[in-house]
Amino acid sequence: MKKVRNIHMIKKGIWLGTLTGLLLGIVLWFIEYVTGIRVYTLLLNIDFIPVIGDIEWPIWMEWFFHLTVAWGIAIIYLAWIRFQSDGSKNARWSTALLLSVVAALTYFPLTDLAIKPTPALDDVTAIVYWFIGHIIYAISLVKFDEWM
Repeated sequence: MKKVRNIHMIKKGIWLGTLTGLLLGIVLWFIEYVTGIRVYTLLLNIDFIPVIGDIEWPIWMEWFFHLTVAWGIAIIYLAWIRFQSDGSKNARWSTALLLSVVAALTYFPLTDLAIKPTPALDDVTAIVYWFIGHIIYAISLVKFDEWM
């Protein structure tokens, strides 16, 4: 029975990660489209990873790579709520915010490692947009989890 619940949690995590990852991608795409600040480019960029970074991936594969990270975050969120907290609303919000802030902090290493043009390390506007996108991600993580 425990194995069935864990499989259910992983399936839910994949659905939750897909919804939240798509929302984050759309938000950052829209910001980049309107402002020209390359936060969406940064989100999908993997050009710094040895071997796979040398390949010109189609956009759907770049999205797949992004969604694998979103799936992982959603599964960690669900597992933490189930196994390490009381499952309360406060625990859900604090877990989602913590994971999202950690994800948002990747702005700095991702920007530093990027080969293709991305925002500068000290571009305050880009950093604010990036963090806004990730706060929206945290909110959607909790709200979609409640909805599911």
